[in-house]
Amino acid sequence: MKYDQMTEGIFLERPNRFVARVLVDGQPVWAHVKNTGRCRELLIPGVCVYLQKNDDPRRKTAFSLIAVQKGDRLINMDSQAPNAVAEEYIRAGHIVRDLTYLKREYKYKDSRFDIYYEAGQRKGLIEVKGVTLEEDGIVRFPDAPTLRGVKHLNELAQAAKEGYETGVLFVVQMENVRYFTPNIQTHPEFAQALAHAKTCGVFVRAFCCRVEKDLLEIAGEIPVVL
Repeated sequence: MKYDQMTEGIFLERPNRFVARVLVDGQPVWAHVKNTGRCRELLIPGVCVYLQKNDDPRRKTAFSLIAVQKGDRLINMDSQAPNAVAEEYIRAGHIVRDLTYLKREYKYKDSRFDIYYEAGQRKGLIEVKGVTLEEDGIVRFPDAPTLRGVKHLNELAQAAKEGYETGVLFVVQMENVRYFTPNIQTHPEFAQALAHAKTCGVFVRAFCCRVEKDLLEIAGEIPVVL
């Protein structure tokens, strides 16, 4: 996916999870943070960030924070982007064989899954998780406990037993990483639910992305270590 109207800034502070104060052309501006995760290892005062300008007068902020520079690594932190790039990748003929229908935001029982698809007589449900937490080339999810994530995994496991093809896609919003693994230290229940889901037939796959200040696209698959 492509972004337009991008500009560079210097991150100053994040007073709450929804907004950040950023220095743009020497002037402080407010930007919407499109990621409610903690992102403490990314949003450090003084780092270079990339913002998307928005001209909608109804918005409280004129910018959205899209990407952040972490050392020599550019990380996209737009939490809405992984679903979009996953859809693009699937529609291009990857992951799902013989795709005939795809719908975003599909309600199944008590959950809403990111992707529902049909491939002939086969029906499937996929949950997409964006990953921005990285250390020494190892990427992890989640960066904070997620009861909703555990619920989704348990319902995917149940759907697999009912005949659906089911899966979890971890879209790693950066390049050149070694492998993905669940963040056991932060949320052991999520790691346990992920391992259980896999034993029930839920596929678990991770993909890194090509990242530029105005671009995010899936580049290739990386190993998953449970």
